[in-house]
Amino acid sequence: MHDVLAHRISLLSVHAGALEFNPDPSREELVQGLSVIRASARAAQEELREVLGVLRTDPRHEVVDPPQPTIADLERLIAESRDAGMQVTLDQTLAGQPTPALGGRTVYRVVQEGLTNVRKHASTDLVSVSISGEPGAVLQVRVINRPNGASVPPASRPDGHVGAGSGLAGLAERVAIAGGTLNHRSRLDGGFELTARIPWPAAAER
Repeated sequence: MHDVLAHRISLLSVHAGALEFNPDPSREELVQGLSVIRASARAAQEELREVLGVLRTDPRHEVVDPPQPTIADLERLIAESRDAGMQVTLDQTLAGQPTPALGGRTVYRVVQEGLTNVRKHASTDLVSVSISGEPGAVLQVRVINRPNGASVPPASRPDGHVGAGSGLAGLAERVAIAGGTLNHRSRLDGGFELTARIPWPAAAER
């Protein structure tokens, strides 16, 4: 539930904050901002409905999960962040296709959490996402945000401080389920780095 909603809510906060700190927006800017807010709110409602539908399912019957995201959905995820004003680059170097379903889904969630945390807690929206790996080795994803000298009004963020890290704790559990490890650290340049390494079985082992 955290994965699904934190991303949407942070987008809502960014766009609402942009309107708040623009005292005299043009009609076009106002309409565009409100349109994005409405679309994000509608998407959050739909995704929450899917989550609640799974939770309400009688465990004695088959559970039908909603469609799960994959690495192929990262472009759309990153496009949403770019629309919110973030500068995000994506570098993929994958030696084999397709990636494992669980590993690919986990990579998506790592990137989603990383982008959400940048919007919530960082003073910069300059982010690089890199994904690499090959069968028989590991699938690695790294999300790094770096200072760019720009300041962001604290009130435009959902929180004025770094939270308790419940999102990262849940993400570590998700990565562990996929057999991988999650690491995060503050960087000397003032940024933050989130890295996950997930086993990628050889084709014969899949």
